[in-house]
Order: sequence, then structure tokens, then C-alpha cells
Amino acid sequence: MTRFGEIDPRVEIVVAMDPDRVIGRNNALPWHLPDDLRHFRRLTTGHTVLMGRRTHESIGRPLPERRNLVLTRQPGWTAPGVEAFADFEEALQAAGSGRVFVIGGAELFEAALPRAAVLHLTRVHQRYPGDVRFPEFGNDWVLVWAEEHAPDERHASGFTFQRLERRG
Repeated sequence: MTRFGEIDPRVEIVVAMDPDRVIGRNNALPWHLPDDLRHFRRLTTGHTVLMGRRTHESIGRPLPERRNLVLTRQPGWTAPGVEAFADFEEALQAAGSGRVFVIGGAELFEAALPRAAVLHLTRVHQRYPGDVRFPEFGNDWVLVWAEEHAPDERHASGFTFQRLERRG
């Protein structure tokens, strides 16, 4: 609970990472996994997504059929179709109740981890070079669902979708 009568949003993290927790390279994904993008769209459509400014800029537009919240340290920054915030807690407050999907980048993931109830991970099986890693996230998570995908003509690497929920 925040203030009397207000309910915190349910914070969920959505991220794809390789075995070394690499999540990005040069402000882009190091891999192309069409089924992962479809999974991401299925999870987040109709909900609020919260991202850092650089993540928003790498996407290049607001994500359709979602409320787009962007965290930035740049005063006065705006972009069409998004709501900008300077503070993580302020963004969560504005989100209201319901599910908020934190979609990157690394600093925002680190801020969101203590508040997250669910991790939606795509574990990319192959290692990739990268300059951004997902933070360590301890063992207070329980795997509740997994679905493995082998490499094929559209996916150079195999990957596994996982849903982890915080213990207790």
C-alpha cells in the first residue's frame, strides 16, 4: 500500500539474457529472436510498460496498445506517446494499480528488482558479446513455468521462457 486507499502496482520484469546475463550491446539486443518478441508483446499488451530513456530511444517509438512510462534524468525531456518521470517511485505512483512491466535498461532493472513480484525471463542459450548485463538477483525466486525452444531457421540460438515468482 502507498497512501490510504491506494494500491501499489504489481511490478513484473521482462528481460532476455544470455548465460552471462548479457542483455544488450551498443543500445540494442545482441540477438534476433522473433518468438521472444511475440512472447514479449503477448505479456505486455494492454498493460503499462516502464523503461529507461535509452531503452525507449532504442525502440524508437511508443509501444502500441500499452501505456508507456519513461524514466529519465534529463529535465524537460518529452517524446510523443509517452509519460516521462524523473523518479522510479513517482513513475510507479502514476501507474496506479495493475501490472507494470519493467522492460529495461540495466539501471532500471536494478531499481525494480527489490519491488518485483515476477521475473519473466528469456534465457538465451548461446553466449553473446555485450556491454550491458542484468543485475544479480539472488535465490529468493521460484521457477513456476518454463518452455524451451530449440534453434531453428528463424532463431540462431535456442532459448527458454521462464516465469519466476518471489518466494513468500
